[in-house]
Amino acid sequence: MDSQDISLPEGYKLQPGYPSTSHYLDLRSVAGLSPKTPSQAAAIPTGSWFGCYITFEATKGDPQPVGMGRIIGDGGWYFHIADMAVHPDHQRKGLGDVILKALLEHIHRESPADGKPYITLLADEPGRRLYYKNGFVDAAPGQLGMWLK
Repeated sequence: MDSQDISLPEGYKLQPGYPSTSHYLDLRSVAGLSPKTPSQAAAIPTGSWFGCYITFEATKGDPQPVGMGRIIGDGGWYFHIADMAVHPDHQRKGLGDVILKALLEHIHRESPADGKPYITLLADEPGRRLYYKNGFVDAAPGQLGMWLK
């Protein structure tokens, strides 16, 4: 990850890829996201276009994932940001902003230059301020997000 405007507090490191299945499930749980099964989590690396996570090294040699995000997409024009989560003990340090900026930078760097990427996400209330700050707008009333229950 080579962004020059992405800076992290000391002890934190941005990593490309995805946390382990157990760390992914733990981070979703502690961050208040809906629970997933181990088999669902195991599909993340092969079913995603790109992902990154942040580790924190509290003790030498023991970095723990404390934030994550990923992109589901076709690599051409459609990209959906998913699994944005930061451990509550590490919130309010700009980690979510770093993750989101890294994801957006990757889309703009790796998607075709001859068209504008279509980037979507579903925003829970706690994350909306971060998304608005980074240029996202509500799709409604022109569009309305839906899901199959």
